[in-house]
Amino acid sequence: MDSSEKPTSTRSKFSKTFHKVITLKSATKNLSSNGFCLSISHDKSKNGHEFTKDESRSRNRAALEAFISKLFATISTIKASYAELQMAQFPCYNIDGIQSADKDIVDELRKLSELKHRFLNKDINSSPPHVTILLTEIQEQQSLMKMYQITIKRMEGQLEAKETEISSLRKDVQETILINKSLEKTLNSSGCFSVLDNINISSCSNPKDFILVLHYALKSVRNFVKILVTQMENSNWDIDSAVHAIHPNIEFSNRTHKCFVFESFVCQEMFKDFDTPAFSLLNDQYFPYYVDQFRKLKSANAVHFLNQYPNSLFGKFTRSKYLRIIHPKMEASFYGNLNQRKLVNSWGCPETTFFAAFGEMARRIWILHCLAFSFDQEVSVFQVGKNCRFSEMYMESVTSEVFMDRDSEVTVAFTVVPGFKIGNMVVQSQVYLAPASY
Repeated sequence: MDSSEKPTSTRSKFSKTFHKVITLKSATKNLSSNGFCLSISHDKSKNGHEFTKDESRSRNRAALEAFISKLFATISTIKASYAELQMAQFPCYNIDGIQSADKDIVDELRKLSELKHRFLNKDINSSPPHVTILLTEIQEQQSLMKMYQITIKRMEGQLEAKETEISSLRKDVQETILINKSLEKTLNSSGCFSVLDNINISSCSNPKDFILVLHYALKSVRNFVKILVTQMENSNWDIDSAVHAIHPNIEFSNRTHKCFVFESFVCQEMFKDFDTPAFSLLNDQYFPYYVDQFRKLKSANAVHFLNQYPNSLFGKFTRSKYLRIIHPKMEASFYGNLNQRKLVNSWGCPETTFFAAFGEMARRIWILHCLAFSFDQEVSVFQVGKNCRFSEMYMESVTSEVFMDRDSEVTVAFTVVPGFKIGNMVVQSQVYLAPASY
């Protein structure tokens, strides 16, 4: 009984052991056939193939992004090195800088070639992708900083070149100013002017010559007004009060336009009695006299002529106009005394820049007067009243700002330079305009 039960028990144990071995081999064989070399737990094996495929795809994507990042970083470095090479060639040829930049370009091109071969061989794996991307970002920033530095150096070079050019131009301007002053001094001392030299005065002169000589005269008026205003400012005059005393309640679109008020005052006095023989110093019009005066004064220096012929009609004209325009209080504030006025009163000629400018202005206006009275036509002068509507036929504006808005209506604030009529020809007056609502 006991002997019969023992074999049966031994056989049962062997059968169980054999069954376990067969089951383990089958499981191992199945896992190996699916490409796994490591055993995994039972709960991961259900979805193990799907999880590993996603992980592989993610790793491939990260490696490709790192590769592309490295590619663009290399190109940026080449670009920066090439810019550095250009900078080393111009404006100064720097042999060391050229060699250094050339070496950097060659090195980066070699790296670019290596990346190409790796891509063709499908070998894009490198160090951990996130580390590669971080390093390439640093490389990109370094290339960008190098580009900024090169741009700054280039702009500094351009700025230096511009400053040198500006300095050279300033020097040229100063030289031109000195030349102009020399020419102006020569012109004032000789009294010569091409416009006058080209005018052949006669009873049938062209009235257009009058316009040329008028502009010539007005240039001296503006020069004298400039000196006059400068003297007033140096003597601490209240310019606004002086302007208001001449033409009250005028609103100026530009502060510099106030000089037109003083020009208006000077022209009003200087051209007063212009349409009478010798500014009312003669009773009758005498053609030969005006021709003679024109020829004598057109190339003369005003101060020299006054010293030589103090009692001439031109001398009387200059003396009377000076005493009317330059008030005693004005002269006293300019010079602290009335010595210049006393000298003019005694038929003398002050040797000052101020009087020389006044004398030149008087000479040119006297020449204009002689030219007008040499015409065989009637000469008249006209002023435009305040608040008159602007007429392009009889007036021209001394400024252009008021015409910026064509829809706005403007009127005359005051006349700066009177107008002239010579026969049928009208020479426009010059006026300062203001809005119609003014």
